[in-house]
Amino acid sequence: MKRRSFLTTALAALATPALAGKAGVTYEVTRSEEEWRAMLTELEYSVMREEGTERPYTSPLNDENRTGTFLCKGCDQPLYASETKYDSGTGWPSFYQAKSGAIGTKDDRKLLSVRTECHCSRCGSHLGHIFDDGPEPTGKRHCINGVSLTFAPA
Repeated sequence: MKRRSFLTTALAALATPALAGKAGVTYEVTRSEEEWRAMLTELEYSVMREEGTERPYTSPLNDENRTGTFLCKGCDQPLYASETKYDSGTGWPSFYQAKSGAIGTKDDRKLLSVRTECHCSRCGSHLGHIFDDGPEPTGKRHCINGVSLTFAPA
């Protein structure tokens, strides 16, 4: 019986972080579900608050090539400098590096593989995923939902 209790407790402890996601994390900018719904479109809410994904090639920011800064749509925190943006051919705005301290990450186990999810470090809004197939100097591809971003030209 002790062995069964140990195994049950161990499995629960291992599963809890994966199931908890961002639950229990406090962010500098917080809003109620009603406040988020009032400020975001249905698609923006699905992506930013429920970790959904927009369809590829639907964001105008995918083709944004001016000098400036990409900001979090949820709190206006600067996330990516335009100099780090590149065309990954995936249909989503892609960057090889975020601004220092601007994003947080966690494991995403929703599909058959483990991916690295990224979110705004200030408000927790889901941005997209980070992959190891990007260009130098980092080798990273931050594949970001355009609906999670706004753009401020320089």
